[in-house]
Amino acid sequence: MKYYFVFPLISSLLYVVGVMFMKQCSGLGVGIWRTSFVSNIATALLFVPVLGFGGVWRPWTEYWQPALAGLMFVGGQTFTFVALRNGDVTVATPVMGLKTVLVGLLVTGIIGDTVSPRLWVSAGLSAAGIALLNVVRGARHRHVGGTIILSMVAASCFALFDVLVQKFSPAWGIGRFLPVMFGWVTVFSFGFQPFFSAPLSEIPREAWKSLGWGSTFLALQGLVLICTLGHFGDATAVNVIYSSRGLWSVVAVWLVGHWFSNQERQLGGGVFRWRAAGAAMMLIAIILTLV
Repeated sequence: MKYYFVFPLISSLLYVVGVMFMKQCSGLGVGIWRTSFVSNIATALLFVPVLGFGGVWRPWTEYWQPALAGLMFVGGQTFTFVALRNGDVTVATPVMGLKTVLVGLLVTGIIGDTVSPRLWVSAGLSAAGIALLNVVRGARHRHVGGTIILSMVAASCFALFDVLVQKFSPAWGIGRFLPVMFGWVTVFSFGFQPFFSAPLSEIPREAWKSLGWGSTFLALQGLVLICTLGHFGDATAVNVIYSSRGLWSVVAVWLVGHWFSNQERQLGGGVFRWRAAGAAMMLIAIILTLV
């Protein structure tokens, strides 16, 4: 196992903490558009110090590259928040495990890497895991089907984002490509403002704590994961480990979800056992890919 695999593992844990705060935030009237805006600005600010890693300023005709990657990031984040607003963390997060398979396919088509047989096995196990998440009829009022679709769209956007970072970063250097890319993310995020339910100044005081912590943890996990992709590449393997967030989300909701006013644990032991089985199957896919 390569030493930098520890970075996506750390990122996966930070991600789960972040979405737990964001799920709590969605119940406090902030809304997905204000949530996305604040989170993106926090992430962009955290990437400013990355300029210190240096690199090459590319010609203006190549600035579409970080712009396209930034657009995929904003799209993935927006669909993630929509999924979390309408559904459960324990459904949305494990479905994101499909991102691993999508990254493998996109790396093959865009960069030219090959997809190993183990990755196809991982794809089958991931699909089976999603089936287990959706078979429990007791969860029908939680918009399981819609949550899965929205999470799959988010995973597709993030998969393309990861592959573009791996493809374009070497020519720029992470100290140039990543800060420029998040400059574009900031620009795109201002497009959310017409959809705000109210100005940022009217966000309830009690919601700012959840929004602030959620944005911080998501920004940190983005910093760790994206810098790893930009510097080391190896997007498929990195995402295999990062997809462990599906299992961590189930564990977190069961153990500490009540700290975040998360009600998913009250769905009952039967529902939770099926969801845990689905997440565990995705974890098996991860192990098969790494061994």
